[in-house]
Amino acid sequence: MKRSSRIASLGVFLALAMILSYVETLIPINFGVPGMKLGLANMMTVILMYIFSPAQAFIISMLRILLSGLLFGNAMSLIYSYAGGVLSFVIMYLCFRTRKVKMIPLSVIGAVSHNAGQLIAAAILVTNYNIVFYLPVLIIAGIITGLITGSVSAAVHSRLIRLNGFS
Repeated sequence: MKRSSRIASLGVFLALAMILSYVETLIPINFGVPGMKLGLANMMTVILMYIFSPAQAFIISMLRILLSGLLFGNAMSLIYSYAGGVLSFVIMYLCFRTRKVKMIPLSVIGAVSHNAGQLIAAAILVTNYNIVFYLPVLIIAGIITGLITGSVSAAVHSRLIRLNGFS
């Protein structure tokens, strides 16, 4: 793929991730844990890891967190999003490098580790370590949302490969 096509494609993925982040703000989810989301934008990160490279997926993910935080959130949401996003990406990258982890389990791993990263940030920021009692709920939620987003990611990825020649 030409450099200009690659840059344009990455821009489209960033735009899609931003749209999914916005859509997520419109979906009311209440599992008893404040700020819980489906992780729809993470689908773009996972797909990018397979289509382009982990480095480019990381850049798009960090840009999406920054732009979404500035447009749809606040300073605290940025901190939590970066904590979850960075931890999630590092763990997904380590699993991805083995080439043994498929897209759906990778998405589950990302969702659970994202929740863990946000929980760690919350424990540090509010200096109340009792917040770790949310962990079981967050793990279950991460597994469920990771399965959903991973399944959609895998379906989109296979179609992109067939339709657009992404490899």
